[in-house]
Amino acid sequence: MGSWARRPTMDHGISTVFITSILWSLHGQHFSAHTCLPFAAPANLTEFSCSDPTLNKFPSGFPEGTKIISVENTNLSDISTEALQGLCELQELHLSSNRLKALPSSLFHNLSRLQALDLTGNLLEDLSPGIFQNTIALKHLALQGNQLATLRPSWFQNLQSLIFLDLSHNQLKDVPPYCFSKLEHLTSLDLSYNFLQVLSPEILKGLINLEKLDLEGNQIQTIKDKTFYVVQALQFLFLKNNSLDHLSDNTFFPLDRLELLDLSGNQLTSLNPLFSRQATKLSLDLSENPWACDCRSCVLLDWARNNSVTLYSQKDMKCASPKHLQGQVMTSLSNAMFGSC
Repeated sequence: MGSWARRPTMDHGISTVFITSILWSLHGQHFSAHTCLPFAAPANLTEFSCSDPTLNKFPSGFPEGTKIISVENTNLSDISTEALQGLCELQELHLSSNRLKALPSSLFHNLSRLQALDLTGNLLEDLSPGIFQNTIALKHLALQGNQLATLRPSWFQNLQSLIFLDLSHNQLKDVPPYCFSKLEHLTSLDLSYNFLQVLSPEILKGLINLEKLDLEGNQIQTIKDKTFYVVQALQFLFLKNNSLDHLSDNTFFPLDRLELLDLSGNQLTSLNPLFSRQATKLSLDLSENPWACDCRSCVLLDWARNNSVTLYSQKDMKCASPKHLQGQVMTSLSNAMFGSC
């Protein structure tokens, strides 16, 4: 279960045998062989957890008022269309670390109150176009650690309430234009550890309240002009471990609220420090790039000192050129030591 989801802890003072006996006597309700235990005392049975690694069938018999179901770390590889029928009060569904390969197109259609859905760590390669059509209250959606190679814009058309979206650790090579255009309340988007190569304004269009964007561990070579003009609320931007060797002067200029920019582990040799003057709390990680320690790097470091910019991992900000400065830590050099341009 993701860190964003509330997971009540089980009261260890209540015996498992007692809890199980309560469940089996619920007004004729009969749970499947692998009984799901409630999170807390059985006085209010609305939250259930199932984590038996041998479980290969989705449990049944949940009370109609159930609000949270966690079926995680099991051998579950499929789930029936009827599995969640009658559970209209469900608010959180955690299905992480199973072996799900596909989901029925109508699985979530009666879950209009669902707010959190965690599908982390399954084997999903695709989802039907209208699978999230009726989950209009959804705020947290985690799809990381699957095998998704393509995003369907239709998945996100009715998710106007979404604030957290994690698509990391999939097989994505691109994002369709305007895919997220309806997600105006989204504050956190994680696309890290995919295979993206280009970042453009069309990808981020509509994300007017986005505060955190994680693109670490992709293959991004190009950030097109005006990409970040459409996400001016951005505060945290992670571009670590990509293939960037050049950035246009105005790339980050529209980001007035930027607090943290991680450009470590790229192929940058220089960076023009053209940032918004309103970004007064800026921290940068520029480590593990092949910096050219010439007049441009000297200007960059002077700007950082004069504007109280925090530079992380300074010991790994090393010169790759000119030859006589190779391996030297940039911040240890005096201005006179930097090469000419």
